[in-house]
Amino acid sequence: MKVAWLIGGVRSGCLLLAVFAILAGHGACLRTDVYAVTAPSNLDGGDVALSDVAPPEVVPPDVAPPEVAPPDVARPDVAPVVDVLVCPTPVLAAGDTTMTLQMGSSKRSYLLHIPSVYRGATPAPLILDFHGIGSSGSDERDTSPYPAVTDPEGVVMAFPDGVVGPAGTAWNVGHCCVTGVDDVAFAKAVVESVQRIACIDPARVYAVGVLTGGGMVYKLACDAADVFAAVAPAAFDLLKENVDACKPSRAITEISFRGNGPSRVPYAGGASTAVPGMGITFLGAVVTFQTWAGLDHCTGTASQEDGHGCSSYSGCADGVEVTLCTKQGGLEDPGDATVAWPVLKRHTL
Repeated sequence: MKVAWLIGGVRSGCLLLAVFAILAGHGACLRTDVYAVTAPSNLDGGDVALSDVAPPEVVPPDVAPPEVAPPDVARPDVAPVVDVLVCPTPVLAAGDTTMTLQMGSSKRSYLLHIPSVYRGATPAPLILDFHGIGSSGSDERDTSPYPAVTDPEGVVMAFPDGVVGPAGTAWNVGHCCVTGVDDVAFAKAVVESVQRIACIDPARVYAVGVLTGGGMVYKLACDAADVFAAVAPAAFDLLKENVDACKPSRAITEISFRGNGPSRVPYAGGASTAVPGMGITFLGAVVTFQTWAGLDHCTGTASQEDGHGCSSYSGCADGVEVTLCTKQGGLEDPGDATVAWPVLKRHTL
C-alpha cells in the first residue's frame, strides 16, 4: 500500500509524525499542515512507501502529552461564523418608483422612494409611511413631512397603497376600515421587497402614518414589533374594540402626534361612524398615551410638555420611549418629522 501526502510549509518531522499517527489512530499535526490525497505520487513525482519512512521519536513516559481541547471548545485557529449583510446590486437610482407585489390572488402596490444621497453600499434605515383614508401612497409621498428631514441621511422610504373600503382607500386595522385583507402581512411583504433590491438595515425599519394610516402604524406596533424598531402614528388612537388584542412581542418606542382641534378622530376619544357599517370607539389621545406606557411597562409619571407640546415616559422597559405630542388647535396633521425622526432613529431592533 502506498500513501502520498501534500505538505503545506511543514518540516519533515511533522510528515513523519503524521504518517505514523494515522497508523496509530490519532493525528500529530494540525489539519492545516498536512492533507491526505489519493494521488500515487509525492511532490517530486516518485512514490513514497511507508517502509522508507523512519519511525517517529517516542515521547518519554514522564513527559505529559499535549492537551487536546474537547469537541465543544472552540479552536483558536477557527474563525467564528459572522452574518454579513450583502448589499443588492445593481445600485438603485434616486427617485420614486411604483412597485407591485402579489399577495395571494391580489396585486398590491407601493411607491419606493430612493434619496439622492443613497449609494447602496452601506445599510440604510427604511421608513414605511401609511396614508390616510381615501388617499394613496403617491399622495402621501407628496404631503409627508418625512422625506425633507430624512433624505439628507440617505433614509429609504416606502409609501404603501391601501385597498378600497366603504369610505375610500384605507387599511384593515381591526373593526375598521376595510375587510378581507391582511395589511400586517402586506406591510411585512413591502419590507422584504425593499430589502431584496435596496441596501437596508433590518434593525432600523420604522413605521409612520396619518389618520387610518396612523391606525395601521398602531396595528404594526401591536402585531409586528419584531420587524419595526419604532413607530410614529398621527391623528389616530387605539380603539376600544381591539385594544385588548394589542400584545407587542417586545417593548417598542411609540411617539404619537395629535391635534386637539376639530377632527374625525376626537382628541378626547369617543365613538365614530365615519366609515359606514364599521363603527369604532377611540380611546382618546391621553388614554392611548397612558395605555401604551402600560404596554411598555413604563414607570413613574410622564414629563411636562416641552416646547413642541411633547410629554414622555422615559422609565420604560428596554429603554424605549413613549411620547405624546399635542398641537394646540391642530387638526389632522401628519406630525412633526423634525421631532419624530430623532426619537425613532435612537432605537433599533
